[in-house]
Amino acid sequence: MGEFFIWGTFLGVFLFFVPVFAYVDFFADARGNKLYFCISLFRIFRIFGGYGELRKGGIAVHLTKKYALFLPYGELANTRKKFEITKGFQLWRLHQIVEIGGIDKAAAILIGAAIEGTFGGVYGYVHTLYPFVSMKNSTLFSKEPCLKVTNQTAVVFNGLVLAVALAKKALEALINWIRTKKSTVLWKKRLKN
Repeated sequence: MGEFFIWGTFLGVFLFFVPVFAYVDFFADARGNKLYFCISLFRIFRIFGGYGELRKGGIAVHLTKKYALFLPYGELANTRKKFEITKGFQLWRLHQIVEIGGIDKAAAILIGAAIEGTFGGVYGYVHTLYPFVSMKNSTLFSKEPCLKVTNQTAVVFNGLVLAVALAKKALEALINWIRTKKSTVLWKKRLKN
């Protein structure tokens, strides 16, 4: 019984500190008005995925055949504030391929050069801060008009960072709940008086 407890404790501590790689893969097609995405762990265990498309008044995100979310354009700024990434999540990989149509047009070539130049600047800045980050960018040209982006982003974290992030979110939710309860209790007392 004692050996099982020791091995179980060792395995639990080991899994708490082992690095976890989360991948976000997406493919965006501007002409098709769709963005396909997949979030997975170690590129093996799929957490969820689906596709999004621009609609009148917002973005429709289809997670399954029967379930979709609609995000109005006005609420996107507030949604971004809710998803805060802590310092424990480190960027590990950023690979992208951009396909631009109109190889015979000067505007397409200028756009491709601007994308390469921008990514080169971002690469230089990120590489000085985090030399271990793998960054790659490719620009392809095709004859038919299109704009497609394929991207793979990976972040690395461990169980401790995830537990701290979840505890922080749980405490924020608890504090907000207490504040709303206090305000409703105080409001009810004022109404009675």
